[in-house]
Amino acid sequence: MMYQALQQFLNGLSPLSPATWEKVRLLFRERTLEKGEYFIREGQHAREIGFLAEGVIRAFYRNAQGQEYNKHFFTPPCFIGGYASMITGQPNLIQQEALTDARLLVAPAEDFRRLPDSCGDLERAARILAERFFVAKEQREIEIVQLDAEARYRLFRERFPALETSIPQYHIASYLGITPTQLSRIRRKSAGR
Repeated sequence: MMYQALQQFLNGLSPLSPATWEKVRLLFRERTLEKGEYFIREGQHAREIGFLAEGVIRAFYRNAQGQEYNKHFFTPPCFIGGYASMITGQPNLIQQEALTDARLLVAPAEDFRRLPDSCGDLERAARILAERFFVAKEQREIEIVQLDAEARYRLFRERFPALETSIPQYHIASYLGITPTQLSRIRRKSAGR
């Protein structure tokens, strides 16, 4: 079932030939993460790429004082991993932690990165995925600067409708760039409408 989800996801980006799909499928192995386990930590070098089939994973970083900032929530179906570390070879800066039990397919990052060199259809899918990541990152940066907390909360609820009841509120507040107290006020106000 997870392999079927991966195939559908990739075909949704750009249809893959049966030969390409077989090469992709052979790279991936099933893995589970329990709530609280990490896919990658700060300081590690990214050696794997994952495809999230079930669960929720947060991407976050810590400042010098140890305060955490949630950068993104990964929900299925999507790829996860230390992308910047994979590309640059530098240690990873953004940690990825399971907020719920999670099921993934995992492949060696270097093997997966080399595959598009011989598979043009996968290269197209990878390019489209990179473009989507770029657009989403830019939108998020603009929202943080230009939208007030209530507007960011509304967007969060649209993008992640199931998360509000399945993860701790302080994670949502961190993602929105506000305190848990501010989030409580916004939620009360929103419920009163």
